[in-house]
Amino acid sequence: MAFQNLLTEDRGAVRVITVNRPDKLNALNRATLTELHLAFDQAAADDAIRAVVLRGAGEKAFVAGADIAELAGLSAVQARDLSRHGQRLMSKVERLGKPVIAMIGGWALGGGLELAMCCHLRVASEKAKLGLPEITLGVLPGFGGTQRLLRLAGRGAALELTLTGAPIDAARAHALGLVTRVVAPDQLEAETMKLAEQLATLAPQAVRAILDTALVGGESAIDVGLEFETQAFGVCFSTEDMREGTTAFLEKRKPAFSGR
Repeated sequence: MAFQNLLTEDRGAVRVITVNRPDKLNALNRATLTELHLAFDQAAADDAIRAVVLRGAGEKAFVAGADIAELAGLSAVQARDLSRHGQRLMSKVERLGKPVIAMIGGWALGGGLELAMCCHLRVASEKAKLGLPEITLGVLPGFGGTQRLLRLAGRGAALELTLTGAPIDAARAHALGLVTRVVAPDQLEAETMKLAEQLATLAPQAVRAILDTALVGGESAIDVGLEFETQAFGVCFSTEDMREGTTAFLEKRKPAFSGR
């Protein structure tokens, strides 16, 4: 399928997915959400892909939010269905089983910040601005923003950002734990790709186990999370990658993980 609103490119074992609506600041309409569903399904199914970078086209925005022109005409039932469509995408990204890095080069607002928050890591330019301005439209975030922001930044920050709708800069976002790294604008792509390429060299099954364990543990009582960790730890010992990793360490060489 040829995408109308996305670009995809493979750089070795890293797939780069670009939301390509720069004239709309890469706003998320239903068609773009649907294409993102497919793009992430394809990334999940391709064993040659071990990490994903998600970015927006142009220099102004990662994704500047949902498409307001489309939202304005929705009925209550249509809005509910759109919310579910968006939430399913965010959950799909979060549960991909491969690390997904959001490369935030400009505005990440509303649905754009919600899309960034479901990624496992977020690298932002010093010029990036992040926020959830839905309150200024008389609504609230509908793609999981209230819940993921609460878990990433805590109740106080989540309420401040959602109730005021005011954007914050990259430095404050980093201090809140909302982004994982902040870099100079001219280093954003290089630093993001360096991180993605590093992750792509790691043992895929161990990477997936870490992602799954963090997801389960973050939503469970600690005893449940610890038991999940124990089971995942044991399963890793049945993989060829574990044998390769320990052998390479003992032989003082770089491991070559196969994903088996």
